[in-house]
Amino acid sequence: MKARLFHLWCLCCTIGLLICLTALLGFILSRGAPAFSLSLFFGDADTIKAIFGLEPIWDGIWPACIGTITVVTFALSIALIPGLATGIWLATSSDSRFSRLVAFGIDILAGIPSILMGLFGFTLILFLRNWLLPSANTCLVLSALSLALLIIPYLAVATRTTLNALPPSLEITALSLGMTRWQALRMVLLPQAAKGISGGIMLAAGRAAEDTAVIMLTGVVANAGLPGGVFERYEALPFTIFYYSAQYQSDAELQMAFGAALTLLCLTATIFSVSNFLLRTSSRQH
Repeated sequence: MKARLFHLWCLCCTIGLLICLTALLGFILSRGAPAFSLSLFFGDADTIKAIFGLEPIWDGIWPACIGTITVVTFALSIALIPGLATGIWLATSSDSRFSRLVAFGIDILAGIPSILMGLFGFTLILFLRNWLLPSANTCLVLSALSLALLIIPYLAVATRTTLNALPPSLEITALSLGMTRWQALRMVLLPQAAKGISGGIMLAAGRAAEDTAVIMLTGVVANAGLPGGVFERYEALPFTIFYYSAQYQSDAELQMAFGAALTLLCLTATIFSVSNFLLRTSSRQH
């Protein structure tokens, strides 16, 4: 009897969660879909000229889309090597006190609120301005660095989990054929874990794309236009949503905020779907 009641309670919670999720998605869709058009992205500017940066965009979210993609790409470029290297080391090292300490540090870093990463980036700029570079200012590369610190734990954990999920017989067979541990890792284990690691990379990209707290303190502004360089300020979808929803002067601006929210939702949903597909494919192979 208790087991049935518990199962019923879990089922009700699941149904309630699905109802809330459906209501949220329906609300965003109903408010954002009417604004979904070329004018949402490019405003009154010529579409072709705006895409190639030949004409400024003052009332569209295209610069925010490009800014989001750019900062996420730079963040992944910075975080990829240290994140994957840490995950590989944790998966292949012996169970020592130091490895447990590193794993604990990664877990702590993963749990740090993103606003603290933004404060770190802002403090770094203040230090540079006061002691080394008086002209230093918040910019795209600073946001990318702060986001990289935020997503390194995701990359490390995904890499470690995927490698640990591989059958031990793979490494044993490779070593018995005369391979060194490095050769076994490079030629056997990493290729087998490639899809799972790729899923972790996509998951980290989605995490970076939707964060607002970090970029608010490190370089994002409204109406910056297309990114002019890594040391310039830029626009991003999360901040665009925050800015227009908090300070809208007309229904058109509020509609633009919902359109930007729907765009960001589609972007992150695509990234997470690809990540989930890669992780599921990897787990089936193992």
